[in-house]
Amino acid sequence: MPHKLFSPFTAGSIEMRNRVVMAPLTRNRADDQTGEVGDLHVEYYRQRAGAGLIITEATQISPQGKGYIQTPGIHTEGQAAAWKKVTDAVHAEGGKMVVQLWHVGRISHVSLQPDGQAPVAPSAIPAGSKTFTRNGFEDTSAPRALELDELPGIVADYRHAARLAAQAGFDGVEVHGANGYLLDQFLKTGSNHRTDAYGGSVENRARLLLEVLEAVTDELGGDRVGLRLSPFSPANGISDADPMATFSHVIGALNRFGLAFLHMVEGATGGSRALAEGESIAALRKLFGGPYMANNGYDRQMALDAIDSGAADLVAFGRPFIANPDLVERLEKDAPLNQLDGDTLYGGGAKGLTDYPALESV
Repeated sequence: MPHKLFSPFTAGSIEMRNRVVMAPLTRNRADDQTGEVGDLHVEYYRQRAGAGLIITEATQISPQGKGYIQTPGIHTEGQAAAWKKVTDAVHAEGGKMVVQLWHVGRISHVSLQPDGQAPVAPSAIPAGSKTFTRNGFEDTSAPRALELDELPGIVADYRHAARLAAQAGFDGVEVHGANGYLLDQFLKTGSNHRTDAYGGSVENRARLLLEVLEAVTDELGGDRVGLRLSPFSPANGISDADPMATFSHVIGALNRFGLAFLHMVEGATGGSRALAEGESIAALRKLFGGPYMANNGYDRQMALDAIDSGAADLVAFGRPFIANPDLVERLEKDAPLNQLDGDTLYGGGAKGLTDYPALESV
């Protein structure tokens, strides 16, 4: 009998052949002008279709939502058509795939914004972070605060992106509410100093996220929508005065949407899993009635234990999937893993993207 990690699982209406998920991984190889993916993406994702579910690299919902060079979009017909080649290839291999919908907010640079405008944010507070531009890594630009009458347009952009995702053949979408990007900026007190209906109380700070989920689930059905959160992560200069209170409210408010899954970064994004006193992933996880996807630094044994104990229904792996296109097979056989080439993570061509060997060719 295969371990439960390798057994089928259904999240919402997404039927997966195992519980191993490929986490979203920015690789900066889309066409920088059109935001379209290409043949390299078709092969890269096809190779990794053994995952129970692939979550694409973060994909912007609008030109304003872009924060790094060569990241893909899902806001034009051309982008949807390009993604359709990827989803067709993944489906031909028996895989499932959702697109991660992204607006970076203040994690951007004027050189990446339409007409060289300032990036947008809940409040005009610089992130003190870095982004990847044509000049390499540069400081993020100071943002301007979004006007109240602009927010319905952002919600509409998420809805439009969800519609294009269906057109592109995706099995669903994941709304990116984590890692210090726009929706997380609204949720957390360190970046949201608004005094209107979208700031102050946790109900107000959560309002934009919940309006986005309302729109996206209305478009696709909740059973094809997931959400990613990072309650305790300081990624991209983000902070919150009381994350347990903030995220207890947010996660409790999710159940009415019937989401396919909740995907949480446990601890600091790509870093320590340690939490401060009083902070608890398990307590937050209990507030959500649907499938729970665990993420952050999982290895084989941690994943097996999380599934066995019921701490998680699904486990997302990030960097191991970059270097191991056949990660699920390697985990099942307890085979050694390829080492990651850190120099080829961002930008470039096939090297470090599609040339990692599978087991039979090692």
